[in-house]
Amino acid sequence: MSLPHPDDFSKSLYTLDIGQNDLTFGFQNMTVDQIAAAIPGILDGFDAAVQQLYGKGARAFWIHNTGPIGCLPFMALPFKSRNGTFDQNGCVAYQNNVVQEFNQQLKERVNQLKNNLSAAAFTYVNVYSAKLSLICDAKNQGFVDPLNYCCGTFVPTFVMCGLSAQVNGTTIHGDACGDPQDRISWDGIHFTDAANSWITARILNGSVSDPPVPVSNACP
Repeated sequence: MSLPHPDDFSKSLYTLDIGQNDLTFGFQNMTVDQIAAAIPGILDGFDAAVQQLYGKGARAFWIHNTGPIGCLPFMALPFKSRNGTFDQNGCVAYQNNVVQEFNQQLKERVNQLKNNLSAAAFTYVNVYSAKLSLICDAKNQGFVDPLNYCCGTFVPTFVMCGLSAQVNGTTIHGDACGDPQDRISWDGIHFTDAANSWITARILNGSVSDPPVPVSNACP
């Protein structure tokens, strides 16, 4: 296998997916005010990365925003055990509010980059919308309860998918379910292949993008 020709880099599509790990870490270790204060700095790093790529010849950018973290079983189920308040979709409302603020600032930053890097083409992809649409309509789309993940366990203790733990002399296994095709969440954090296929179809056809172009037309 040969390396790409240097000229190919300016013809490539650069995909950037940003926010989920940053915000998830924040929800576990910071207050909401601290997370909000950190958002501009996170986006400064994103901005610098895009400009560096642009300086090396990149001209087509496909930017994914962050999905509804408050709907992940990993985040929602522990919150439920503490008698927290959920929204109408069974998600942690305050977490998704923070995510939406992050996404709004990301979109504003993308618009600034469009103005400053006039030779580049930017597509802002609303992954949040695609994932939330599936979660809200899970049953009609052929899936079970979105909080019903497939692999691992959170009760009586957290055991990662494929591992095991001793609890009061009993071995708790993080086994996989037998019907992952019916689940949205694989392990409470990541989506299953079936859910990803559903989401990807909407991402690639441009229906959740700004501008609304399919990925095949994303390069100038």
